[in-house]
Amino acid sequence: MSAAAPTENPAPPRVLLTHHLRQLKLPTILREYEKVAQEAARDGQDHVRYLLRLVELELIDRERRMVERRIRAARFPAVKSFDTFDFVAIPSLNKPLVLELARCEYVVARENIIAIGNSGTGKTHACLALGLAACQRGFSVTFTTAAGLVHQLMEARDEKRLLRLQAQLSAVKRKRRFCLIDFLGSCGFSDVRFF
Repeated sequence: MSAAAPTENPAPPRVLLTHHLRQLKLPTILREYEKVAQEAARDGQDHVRYLLRLVELELIDRERRMVERRIRAARFPAVKSFDTFDFVAIPSLNKPLVLELARCEYVVARENIIAIGNSGTGKTHACLALGLAACQRGFSVTFTTAAGLVHQLMEARDEKRLLRLQAQLSAVKRKRRFCLIDFLGSCGFSDVRFF
């Protein structure tokens, strides 16, 4: 009869579970599994419903974090939505059209939109709200001002990297991205020599 090899003390299940969930990058499941387990036991749910609830929570939280990352990456000067837009103050604005644009079908179709109007008519707010809607629908947004874009182009030309910048700007149209350019009227185009 051979002597059994001494077994090492296995790590407690919670320690292993914590380690595995961190390795798999599932922070919401890690944070919520005990609370959801207690709720499932209280409500008499089976293990499949328990697991389904945990995965749903992880997906919801992951989507929220992805939207937050896209909003930060867009570098909006302020985050504005149509919830705070005062359509009554601008009766000439076609509200159904603006809300249809918020569905972002124009981005998928690779169409351009231009907001034209006098100062103080809500163009920037509407554009920022469209950018936010695009972020929420999974699109990457790049916000810049027209003057900033012209400055970038002129700087790239002077540093002999204009072709690279133009390629980067062209790539915006090929991916799930769009570029939001504000203050077009504030750019002194008469002073700019185009390349």
